[in-house]
Amino acid sequence: MNAPLLPPRYEIRARQTATTVTVYQAYHPDIGLPAARDGRFPDVWKRDRMTWIKPSFLWMMYRCGWGTKEGQEVVLAVEIDRGGLQWALAHAELSHYARDVHPDQRSWQRSLRTAPARVQWDPERDLDLNPLPYRSLQLGLGGEAARRYADEWTVSVRDVTPLAREVRAAVRAGERERAAALLPVETPLDLAAPRPVRDGRRAPDL
Repeated sequence: MNAPLLPPRYEIRARQTATTVTVYQAYHPDIGLPAARDGRFPDVWKRDRMTWIKPSFLWMMYRCGWGTKEGQEVVLAVEIDRGGLQWALAHAELSHYARDVHPDQRSWQRSLRTAPARVQWDPERDLDLNPLPYRSLQLGLGGEAARRYADEWTVSVRDVTPLAREVRAAVRAGERERAAALLPVETPLDLAAPRPVRDGRRAPDL
């Protein structure tokens, strides 16, 4: 029997439409509930801080513990403009130094200080939140990118905490097929902008 074909080790997969991409974040109810109610981040959301967005629903579940961790009780699905994500990726720097990409650590640090976005790759997760042999993107947005994300790129904000709880309950009940069927459909993202560097290698186009 042939082994299942795995996705490429580095690939952005997301729920998407022709004009938008969905990313996930989790917040304290003081931020998450008003954001979902109004379809935008409230004024208390700090636009001068780095914020991390995740296109993978299951990686978000790993990070927030299915919405049970303190300060991450409200899981948001944030639909953003594709062009905004494209801009962020085109202006991103790796979150760590890579010898065969950067001339030296000092130049990487200079670039990191000025880049409005950061690319980080972490192991994708399965239904049990165990690591998989391929990676999931985390994209850090700071400065101009964070402000654009909150005030220009955001198309809609939905509270998907009930979905997180439903998937978790199905997994715990051993209903894995039902749990998998509940997951958002995430397909490879095709963007026209040059791809950022990935874990020490220049990324090929998708």
